[in-house]
Amino acid sequence: MKATPSIILASESERRKQLMERTGMTFRSVTSNAEEISPDHLTPIEVAKTNANRKALSVAREYPEHLVIGADTVVALGAKAYGKPKDIQEAYTFLNQLSGKTHDVSTGVCIITLKPKKVRLFAVTTLVSIQPLRDRIIREYLSMINPLDKAGAYAIQEYGEWIIGEIFGSYTNVVGLPMERLQEELNQW
Repeated sequence: MKATPSIILASESERRKQLMERTGMTFRSVTSNAEEISPDHLTPIEVAKTNANRKALSVAREYPEHLVIGADTVVALGAKAYGKPKDIQEAYTFLNQLSGKTHDVSTGVCIITLKPKKVRLFAVTTLVSIQPLRDRIIREYLSMINPLDKAGAYAIQEYGEWIIGEIFGSYTNVVGLPMERLQEELNQW
């Protein structure tokens, strides 16, 4: 019987690491040096899958016999993607634009080994409704979290009840890693 390769999460995201730890999975975390891209001709789901693949492949090249998991989350309202804001003003703009609307949160996930070569690439989308937000609530919310490392400038797990009305789909997907689907894929691996 062939041994299961060690697992590497191609991310330093505390949120993703916590989600993996909660499953009891043994893994280590390695930062990917892949640059995130967002070409205009790709849909938000394609952007998430492309970046997840780039991150996983970057780490897999260093650890070819390990099973590497890469992920990328994109927030989108229609065709407009909301990545990580560059500053607090852009974070405010993002939340103001998402206020009172339902948007998509898509996480692309790539599972890869290079020796032997095997790849699984998928995306999960969750619908998130943001409550109508007043200026004061947006500013208070942004003062309580660090929005600059979060797609869409918010975190469901950090005071999410202040701004989120409802979610339709995977909660862990909105956090940054769709654990239900990831577990299924790893079980089939």
